[in-house]
Amino acid sequence: MDSKQKMSYDAGVAKGQTQEKASTMMDKAGGAAQAAMGTMQSAGQTVQKSAAGAVETVKKATGITK
Repeated sequence: MDSKQKMSYDAGVAKGQTQEKASTMMDKAGGAAQAAMGTMQSAGQTVQKSAAGAVETVKKATGITK
């Protein structure tokens, strides 16, 4: 293999490795985003339940039936 062929081969190898690393990083970022979204949804549901409980408490304390 002459020098030009070796440089071309090495460039191809480097490109393939870079693409693989980028793909792995994107997969990890996607997983982190999914986990964060699940956490935020859970937190939102907790807040919603707390607010509903607070509304019921106020209704009972003030005698509101609706």
